[in-house]
Amino acid sequence: MSEATEIDFTKYIEHTLLKADCVNDDIIKLCKEAIENKFYAVCIPPCFVQLAKKTIAKKPVKIVTVVGFPLGYSTVGAKVEEVKKAIISGVDEIDMVMNIAAFKSGDEAVVRNDMQSVITTCHLQNKKVKVIIETCLLSEDEIKKACKICVDCEADFVKTSTGFAKAGATVDVVKLLRKSLPSKIKIKAAGGIKDKKLATELITAGADRIGTSSAMKWIEV
Repeated sequence: MSEATEIDFTKYIEHTLLKADCVNDDIIKLCKEAIENKFYAVCIPPCFVQLAKKTIAKKPVKIVTVVGFPLGYSTVGAKVEEVKKAIISGVDEIDMVMNIAAFKSGDEAVVRNDMQSVITTCHLQNKKVKVIIETCLLSEDEIKKACKICVDCEADFVKTSTGFAKAGATVDVVKLLRKSLPSKIKIKAAGGIKDKKLATELITAGADRIGTSSAMKWIEV
């Protein structure tokens, strides 16, 4: 896959809008763009899941929302309630933020309980879960350790970034994730993916999904 044109980007893209000041019309526009361009999914705030469901209707675009976003240190109970509400509203997949503060503090039991509670709640309703580990805040060894916890808790994906921290996805990080995870656990690269060249490199490195708010700037319609 040396040339960007060899990749069907549409099946990778989660068309994303997670800004604090987004409004109904922004979400409707995002959903319509995803439908028109046949993107895999939209990724939106929890409060807009019902609106997205109504806008997308029966079109083959998945709805993804976030939990514990963007800092990850909300309580387990709060995260589980967010998941339950999102599922009732019609979400297809959940992107949860790992409790990074607990992880950095060495409180592995807290991290595992947090992650397992969300994943179990989702899997009971046949919903996929991506765990955001915010790689720019972790060392290489910490990334490997976080991946091990994700494997043990049976996450469906590991996601690089929220897009709200100091850096987003990089090719080296995706390569490290791919080496640290079994093939059954996929990778979502997100954060700072503003052009086709980087998207291509990330997919080549092992990313299975691309989360981006810039797709309309570089996707060929």
